[in-house]
Amino acid sequence: MKKKVKRIVTLLALLSITLILTACSNAPITNNSTGLWDGLVVLNFSRAIIWLSKFFNDSYGMGIIIFTIIVRIVILPLMIYQTRSMRKTQEIQPQLKELQKKYSSKDSETMQKLQAEQKKLYFEAGVNPVAGCLPLIVQMPIIFALYQAIWRTQVLRSGSFMWLQLGHKDPYFILPILAAIFTFLSSWLSMKSQPESNSMTTMMTVGMPVVILITAINLPSALSLYWVITNAFQVGQTLVIQNPWKIQREREQKERAEKERQQAIQRAVKKAKKSKRK
Repeated sequence: MKKKVKRIVTLLALLSITLILTACSNAPITNNSTGLWDGLVVLNFSRAIIWLSKFFNDSYGMGIIIFTIIVRIVILPLMIYQTRSMRKTQEIQPQLKELQKKYSSKDSETMQKLQAEQKKLYFEAGVNPVAGCLPLIVQMPIIFALYQAIWRTQVLRSGSFMWLQLGHKDPYFILPILAAIFTFLSSWLSMKSQPESNSMTTMMTVGMPVVILITAINLPSALSLYWVITNAFQVGQTLVIQNPWKIQREREQKERAEKERQQAIQRAVKKAKKSKRK
């Protein structure tokens, strides 16, 4: 349990450092920018987008789209790991609920027993409870770096793409709406694969798109473009590696097989009893 706490604290510390770094400077990003955040991260994000844009007649919007797809491909192994871990966690929810009922008292001794049993269950199922946080921790610096690369690089800030001025808000709210829709679809598909839903997952499925919509309306359209592409990618990724309809069929087949096994055991027991009577 202490190791898990240390991991969470470490991840939160990394996120805090990232937040501090993003707030350090608003000076323009140029080839002379230095420092870990400005010179290494933000400057290279800016260079990468500009370089990719050259393949599309200096379309910086296309540069952002291709850059986003590359980022998603790079972190795809991490996302697959998260998906598999989440599925394992979903499958053991009934056992977790049974443990919570068994150890329902709030005294310290009972709570320790519950934590020990949960830890044992997680270990046997191969579940890492912290795994679900990793993709968010990885993506947060990317979002901050992309925002600053666009906002602090004059050529990107003044760039245009279709009806958009990349450094300004979407005047028609098309991208914020699309970002919210893809966020909802992504969350809905993930929730649909769960054995059972609860108020928390339902609230997240409905609440996150609203948060994304409100946030995207008030940020540069380039960041909204990033959210649209990354969440559309997430929807496609979920359909391929975590298809909820396929998971439901597999779960139903497993339940039927278990039910048939139990029925076969009961029939064998009855048959054995009849044989003894004879």
